[in-house]
Amino acid sequence: MSETLGEKSEKEAPVMDVEQREARKVDVLMKGQRQETSAKVPEASMPEKATQAEETRPRWGWVEAAVWTRRMLAALENGVKGGTWFSLVDKVYSRSNLERAFAKVKANRGGSGVDHVSVEEFGRHLDENLTKLQQQLKDGTYRPQAIRRVWIPKPGSRTEKRPLGIPTVRDRVAQTALRNVLEPIFENEFADHSYGFRPERGCKDALRRVVELLRRGYTHVVDADLKSYFDTIPKDRLQQLVADKVADSRVLALIEGYLNQPVMEELKSWIPEEGTPQGAVISPLLANIYLNPLDHEMEGRGYEMVRYADDLVILCRSRDEAEAALEALKSWTAATGLTLHPEKTRIVNASERGGFDFLGYHFERDYRWPRKKSLQKLKDSLRVKTRRTSGISLKVIIENCNRTLRGWFAYFKHSHQTTFLPLDKWLRMRLRSILRKRSKRKGRGRGRDHQRWPNAYFSKQGLFSLVAARAALSQPTRG
Repeated sequence: MSETLGEKSEKEAPVMDVEQREARKVDVLMKGQRQETSAKVPEASMPEKATQAEETRPRWGWVEAAVWTRRMLAALENGVKGGTWFSLVDKVYSRSNLERAFAKVKANRGGSGVDHVSVEEFGRHLDENLTKLQQQLKDGTYRPQAIRRVWIPKPGSRTEKRPLGIPTVRDRVAQTALRNVLEPIFENEFADHSYGFRPERGCKDALRRVVELLRRGYTHVVDADLKSYFDTIPKDRLQQLVADKVADSRVLALIEGYLNQPVMEELKSWIPEEGTPQGAVISPLLANIYLNPLDHEMEGRGYEMVRYADDLVILCRSRDEAEAALEALKSWTAATGLTLHPEKTRIVNASERGGFDFLGYHFERDYRWPRKKSLQKLKDSLRVKTRRTSGISLKVIIENCNRTLRGWFAYFKHSHQTTFLPLDKWLRMRLRSILRKRSKRKGRGRGRDHQRWPNAYFSKQGLFSLVAARAALSQPTRG
């Protein structure tokens, strides 16, 4: 690869923020993005724990201190009897956990559910709402409400849409509290090469691993696609995987309740036979739990797999090895009720023409650049901001464009340098078209418009240049 991805301490820019900016609020809700958990928990807020667990604090700095005391973390590190956790429901409904859960729900915002109660309205009566929720969880009368289904644009398509479920704020609080309890238990079992929706991991970590393996000669790639993964997870198998680690029947009942939540669209209501509820805070964790055996299966066979949620690639040194890895993947998915997409799953040689896409990037012949859909979504976003008929001042238009450009560049800055000049030219053409319109000229920016409004003119207006940003990135740092 011609450049290296930034160091791990660099601020993450998740693919969904880059590629689905228009639907950011609902996508954050659907995928359960947990940027709020990345912050370190202050030591003073954590109860005392056994001294033998002192060394665990850096590893578990992200856990919810309202739940995971030092003594519990010590048990997590040292193992519990039989490998199964009991008596967890009281941790779920503890008042401090519910309060922290609401704070996370509030930070993620999101719409109202079938009860039409917004996050703001729930917060106005917070004490009353949390007291009621706590009592329901405590006495076993809590029941999840239906999920409101909406449709949002499908990534990479201007016409297709995909369903998104929006639970009520009350249920999002309860699910977040449940996730605060369960996540460390399963995180302790997850494989290193799984990166999606996990604390202190992200897209860039997965991309770094892919780059590293390609450089080491793992150029024969199984580019796999799990067909409708979140919608097809078998519920009974998933519940059993949770039960293997959690023996608290009331916690298991909560999981079962969420898996069987009704879906409401307009006046219709039904319960999906399979899958995790899209939009549920708990869904990403459950999805990772179901694929964790696959992670360890591939690792045990010696295959280098990199997985981000349901996006996965297996990197091999030869075609024969890749074919064997694909057969193992087919066997595992068939045995566990999942399906590989027959057209999207393939073996490619990344050192030849064609390459493969992963997490927004296209990898091919020792280079990488944004995949076509990523470029198209960037342009679609900028088109909305640069309509010729816009009555907004040029300064405001440029400021709006800059926000999009900076976020996009933060993620795709390690693309091949030829990526950026065409985008800069295209955007300046759009801006010149606006100026032509305001000068009573017709059509888009062309001809001598580059002399009327040269590149330097837009630089003075503060337009973010992808080329300049890429050049600055390539400059050696001075010690």
